[in-house]
Amino acid sequence: MARTADAFTRGTGPVAVDAERASGFRYSQRAYLVQLRRAGAGTALVDPIPLGSDLSALAPALTGPEWVLHAASQDLPCLAEVGLVPARLFDTELAGRLAGLPRVGLGPLVEQLLGLSLEKGHGAADWSRRPLPEDWLVYAALDVEVLVELRDVLAGLLAEQGKLEWALQEFEAVRTAPPPAPRAEPWRRTSGIHKLRKPRLLASARALWEARDRLAAERDIAPGRVLPDSAIVEAATAAPRTPQDLAALPIFRGRAQRRLTGYWFGALSEAYRLDQTDLPRASPVNDGPPPVARWADRDPDAAARLTAARAAVAAVAEQWTVPVENLLQPDLLRRLCWTPPADGDVRAALGAGGARPWQVGLLADLLEGALATRS
Repeated sequence: MARTADAFTRGTGPVAVDAERASGFRYSQRAYLVQLRRAGAGTALVDPIPLGSDLSALAPALTGPEWVLHAASQDLPCLAEVGLVPARLFDTELAGRLAGLPRVGLGPLVEQLLGLSLEKGHGAADWSRRPLPEDWLVYAALDVEVLVELRDVLAGLLAEQGKLEWALQEFEAVRTAPPPAPRAEPWRRTSGIHKLRKPRLLASARALWEARDRLAAERDIAPGRVLPDSAIVEAATAAPRTPQDLAALPIFRGRAQRRLTGYWFGALSEAYRLDQTDLPRASPVNDGPPPVARWADRDPDAAARLTAARAAVAAVAEQWTVPVENLLQPDLLRRLCWTPPADGDVRAALGAGGARPWQVGLLADLLEGALATRS
């Protein structure tokens, strides 16, 4: 670790950074491999696990220079967990979006802008596996091999388009973004839960989801590998009244699930005993506007405002060749149109909603006109 820190301290220019997790295999989103590259220092592949997931000894060497990452928001949380936090960053995926490039995956960007092909095949691998195969390590090293070169080409392209300052604002927003707030009812994201319309059935699904989540966290296994979403929905629908009834369901017949029959049925039993007042609502609680499909009936003026605002944003997006969702968050646009600012200060409302100065400058006046639209 000390030798790596010394090498990167003596290196020059930005630091290319990447991290590999074991999403789909592990419950946690920890980093199982960290890749670094800097001119004059070469490439380093660092395994955080034998180091107690603490790479803070590298922090002094990495704090000053700009970090170059691809899709930075995916990796920054797990890097922070091991003690690595950037002071500045450049996100090549986000840069590609702002530059209006049609494909912004790392491979397509490298091929389009640098004329190189990256090795494929291990991005979704189980990086918690030890030892890591040699070809996986080669793949990981290649992910940071040309990031700095890609950064330079993208920065030049953004400068030509007059968008470099926009990109810098976006990068800083990504770097300083707070952790996402916990979901109020994460169990409602269970695939297929829309089939369950009665509160009692939803209570069963919630109980199984929470039981699965506890077990997955305890074992550090991805929840879907502990119990598939389809099994949760099937068990909630069937409403088995005995452990034997539960064990007779197709997904619960396997050896692994048979050993857990008592655990799963215990969760269902708790749901069965709930009072009516403790059952979940048939529909999730929503702190924002209703679904857009209902706007015309609920508030025709709001529907007209949204139509006008979307058209305005789409026109600016086409003019500057920027994806609409990068020009302004769709949720913020919907909230503004459903409940326009009482004082009419659209600029302040955009800023309070998280829009960056470049977005406010492009859109505030247009949205002010759109929000005056009536049906």
